Order: sequence, then structure tokens, then C-alpha cells
Amino acid sequence: MESQIVIDERLIAKYDRAGPRYTSYPTAPQFHERFTAAHYRELALASNAGGRPLSLYFHIPFCDTVCFYCACNKIITKNRRRAGPYLERLLREIELQGALFDRSRPVVQLHWGGGTPTFLSEDEMRTLMEATRAHFTLLGDERGEYSIEIDPREADAGKIALLRRLGFNRISMGVQDFDPAVQLAVNRIQPKAVTLAAIDAARAEGFRSISLDLIYGLPLQTVTSFARTLDEILELDPDRLSVFNYAHLPELFKTQKQIDAAALPSPAEKLEILRLVIARLTAAGYVYIGMDHFAKPDDELAVAQRAGTLYRNFQGYSTHADCDLVAMGATSIGMVGDSYSQNVKTLDAWYAHLDAGELPVYRGVHLDADDRLRRAVITQLLCNFALDYAPVEAAHGIVFAEYFATELAELAGMAADGLLTLDRHGIRVAPAGRLLIRNICMVFDQYLRAAGTQRRYSRVI
Repeated sequence: MESQIVIDERLIAKYDRAGPRYTSYPTAPQFHERFTAAHYRELALASNAGGRPLSLYFHIPFCDTVCFYCACNKIITKNRRRAGPYLERLLREIELQGALFDRSRPVVQLHWGGGTPTFLSEDEMRTLMEATRAHFTLLGDERGEYSIEIDPREADAGKIALLRRLGFNRISMGVQDFDPAVQLAVNRIQPKAVTLAAIDAARAEGFRSISLDLIYGLPLQTVTSFARTLDEILELDPDRLSVFNYAHLPELFKTQKQIDAAALPSPAEKLEILRLVIARLTAAGYVYIGMDHFAKPDDELAVAQRAGTLYRNFQGYSTHADCDLVAMGATSIGMVGDSYSQNVKTLDAWYAHLDAGELPVYRGVHLDADDRLRRAVITQLLCNFALDYAPVEAAHGIVFAEYFATELAELAGMAADGLLTLDRHGIRVAPAGRLLIRNICMVFDQYLRAAGTQRRYSRVI
């Protein structure tokens, strides 16, 4: 464990501050409405010349019940018929997007996220996948990485079997905490038996990867209670685990107002829970990938990290860095060419654009040379905890020490504190700096340096 990650309370107290999670660079606050659907169309058509493979993301925003901690873009409803009009427009968007990309470009990754994708009926899921196959070139089971987020409370063995037949071969599900009191406090009632049944069904159907999500920092959690949850999680033996820090921001996310702030664990207890998580998971053989993610050593993420090919995008860590990400559904964010783009956020606006035959893109950003350079640096550090100057200099035509003189001077202070090491060849993040990798990356974020730039982000720890 010590060689992989170290918790230094002194360093955390000094450096732990709010900052971006860097699922993109530039980050979403830099997206602007001067970037239009016309710009997106032009860039999408131009991207065919490169012939890069595609990654598809579909946002299904509906949830049957609200989880009080949730900060996702979602629509809470028990009316399943609301999925019908949404799916109707989603099929139109698939057709519009499919027309922009050459069919010679295979879809190497596909993901349904939400919300709750399993809110859809089995017939609706079949229809969505059939439309996707009609307009994009999907791969066979051996080559495509096709994943879906499920809610175990509404995904029985029959639905999980259907997902496998539709082509999904990777599955993720939220657990958050097995403690009944914590579940009640956050309105996520999910007995362990329900989760176990979903995992057993996924294994029986031959899903290649099973990922579970946990959250620490929820009301009523203690080190002792979360230790019990970890015991039960390790018995389930998932391939991957995401253990997220709960950020209580009720001024931004209204559903969080229903959480009793007085019941939240103190910062000191949260840190002890995190210490427990790292100790237990690494002792059990999991590799710390970074940014709350753990994986077994033979998992694709761990293999890619060792090979230096790990990547990060809006779905988190990824094994494919060379894709254009085509995002569909309200609020979804894509990455095509040297651009990011986001769809309109409300259903009414999204419906209106598609009813008019228009792509529902409403904002984005076209990266310049400095953006591309800084994105490369941040991505390397996030994914590999290391950066070699020479490849960056060759790819971007710079002298690293000259271009980033200000940043390297700031990093020297971090090096003195033991977060990283610097030499003339590159940057190496030390075990004590891995939990603070976001802070290290923030040094290279020019937009955070801009005068008057004030954004509300979650804290790192």
C-alpha cells in the first residue's frame, strides 16, 4: 500500500481545496454559446478524414426515486410512460448524428448512463439498440466495450439477460453503503440481497466486468459502519470499485437539502474512512487507479495504466484515448475533433430542437493549441501519475521548461513538500501526492489563474 498511495494529514490540510475533476480540459465552465450546432456539424464532418473510431454515450435522465446525495442531471418520476416521448426524440438524434460520421468508423465503446438507463422497458431498450445499429457500425462482443449503468432494484435476472443479448458486456451499479440507517438517511433503500442477485445474474450471463459504486461522507456513516460495508463488498468480489467523496453542496443541488447536515461525518472522520478504504482495498489486491477508482490488477484499466495508455473522459477512466465521443440525450457532453459540445439541458428545449430536425447542441468550446497542450499534460498526470517532457515537446513544438516556467516554479513547492519529484526529464507524482493529483493538475489550468475566475467545485478530499 505504501508504495501506491500515502495519506499525509499535514499535506492534505495544506493542499485540499475545491477544484475540477478534469473529465475534460477546458472544463465545462469554459463552454460558451458562441459554439453552435453549425460548428459541431462542421467539426464532425471534418473528423471523418482522420478515421478515428467512435465512442457513443446515451443519457437516459429518468429515475424512479430520488437519492438525496445525487448531483447528476436527472428527472424523478414514477410515470414510465415519460420514457416514450424521450426515446422517440433520441431515435431522431441518433439518425442526425449517424449521418455525420462515416460507417467505416467502428464504435469501440458504447455507454448508457443516467439517470437510470434501466428505467426503460425491455422493448424500449431493444428499440434503442436496434436504432443505434442501424446508424452506426457496432462491433462484435470480442472487440466492443459496451457498458451500462443499472439500478439493481429494478434490474432482475431477465432484464440483465436481455442487456447481454443486446450486446452489453460491462455493467456498473450503485451501492453507496449497505448500512440500513445510512440508506434510509439518503433515500436509497437497497438490501444487500438485491445487489447480490444482480451481480450473480451478470456473472451468469458472462458480463466481462462488474463495477460497484460506493460513497463515503454520507450521513450516519462511521469508520466502523463503513468497515462492515467494505467487508460485504469484498465478498462480492467486483472487478472495479469507485469510492466517491460525497460533496455536500445543497446550494447547487436541491435534493441535497433533504440531507441532515448535522448527521454528516466530520472531515476528520471522513479522512479516517478514506484511510480505511485504501488500506482494505489495496490489501485485498486492488490497484488504485486514481480519482476514487480501484481495479483488480488484471482489469483493463489497471493493464492500460501500466502500459501508459489509460485515458480520462466524461465517463471517467477509459482504455481508449483515440476516439471521438458522440453524446446523445438531453444535457449530454461529447468530444469530437478538437472540441467539446453539450446538448440543451431541459427536455422541452431538447424536444423542440429535434422536432425541428436540428441537432440540440447549445454550447461548447473549440480547443486552441494551448488548450490541447495543457489537456495532454493534465491527462498524463491524472492517468499515469507521471509526465515525460520529451514526448510533449515533440508533439506540441515547445520547450517544456520555458513554456511552463511559472507552473514548474509552483510545482517546486509541492516537490519540497513531498508530493512529487521534478527533474530535467519530467514529473513523478509521489505516493503522498496521488490523492492530491487534482491539485497538481490545477497548476496547469490557465483558466483557474484568470483574474476574477470563481467557480464552485467539490473539495478534493
